[in-house]
Amino acid sequence: MANFLLERTVPLPLDEAWRRITRWERHGATVPLTVVRTVPPGPTREGTRVVARSGVGPLGFDDPMEVTVWQPPVDGGPGRCRLVKRGRVVLGWAELEVRPGPGGRTRVLWREEIRVRFVPSLFDGVLRLSARQVFGRTVNHLLRLP
Repeated sequence: MANFLLERTVPLPLDEAWRRITRWERHGATVPLTVVRTVPPGPTREGTRVVARSGVGPLGFDDPMEVTVWQPPVDGGPGRCRLVKRGRVVLGWAELEVRPGPGGRTRVLWREEIRVRFVPSLFDGVLRLSARQVFGRTVNHLLRLP
């Protein structure tokens, strides 16, 4: 399994940073050939499934995740979301967190443990580097766009 941590400090209020990083459908915009949807559609809550479909037609696969913790920021306090990957190909979990940062800014943390079934642990370093690059680009994109 590959573990990584991404940290960003942004000039956004907590609520706005939270809204931007938990707009699931926008996550696929930075990952080629990927579409993200929620089941059921509507507001996220514990038990919501977030499904990332990667590939083209029958040559793709689903990366289903379940929201197991949903704690939006309240009254200037931190917010936290945990997704557990429940797929046949991609396993692990991701935690997204927003917390007050210096100078009225917001600190955004993205922690992830990822494993790709049938890929030996020998390749964890390559997986870690590529995941950091892909998810880092995703976080940057989500935080930039309103």
